[in-house]
Amino acid sequence: MIIQLLHAFVVANVEYYPDSPKSVSHRKHMSDREGVLELSYNYGVEKTHNGNEDPKGFGHICVSVDNIQAACKRLSDAGCKFQKTLQYSYAIVLDPDKYWVKLIAQNPVRETENVTTTDVQSYQMNHTMLRIKDKDVSLKFYQEVLGMMLKHSFRNPEAGFDSYFLGYALPGGSDNIDRQNSKAKCEGLLELSWNYGTEKKDAMVYHNGNSEPEGFGHICISVDDLEAACERFDKKFVSWQKRLMDGPFRVAFILDPDGYVRATISFIAG
Repeated sequence: MIIQLLHAFVVANVEYYPDSPKSVSHRKHMSDREGVLELSYNYGVEKTHNGNEDPKGFGHICVSVDNIQAACKRLSDAGCKFQKTLQYSYAIVLDPDKYWVKLIAQNPVRETENVTTTDVQSYQMNHTMLRIKDKDVSLKFYQEVLGMMLKHSFRNPEAGFDSYFLGYALPGGSDNIDRQNSKAKCEGLLELSWNYGTEKKDAMVYHNGNSEPEGFGHICISVDDLEAACERFDKKFVSWQKRLMDGPFRVAFILDPDGYVRATISFIAG
């Protein structure tokens, strides 16, 4: 099954993606691209929930940049506010709706300290982070149901959490995305962040963003054969938010173990 990962969260449905020759998905159809960001605007909405205040759920999107010091200065000069200023090899900037956008370095930080320019056409949509209740349950779902591969993981017992990075490219072997700059040049990954002990709680732990307070919407998987994929999901006993033939649109929505919504659309080559 040919599957790609696209990302979306709520902010007229506008889909934007850079299409420079440096893009991994240059000139490909939207459903055949890595790392598309959908911004969904609902008329009259004055405030959205970024997922990092209670009730928590969605964490951030991550963009990898060429020269991170120059990229951060460019954003600061433009008046952008930072949740976390540059430390080690990453920073977190806030978008206009206060969603967190993590910036990571494509190039070794020590080599770019004195670089004053940054090429936005080289930026890449690296990953989307979601908090999960039970790592074993969620990893099984994303690997066995959605067919993703575990690319690498980051274990942080001192802070009480682990992160798992999954995607559809060839699996990698590093344990730390920030120490291996090659991982920063990946696109379309999904980070699952697990806080120790949450698996012992009985109720749902995280908010999926699709009820009040609204914010994060869904991630989207494109597949080669939509009907066959939905039949396979049925055999895997997934929970459905919207079946393929419900409503006027040929799109299906399933729920992951934490109640986050996954949209499934047909893959279109071109």
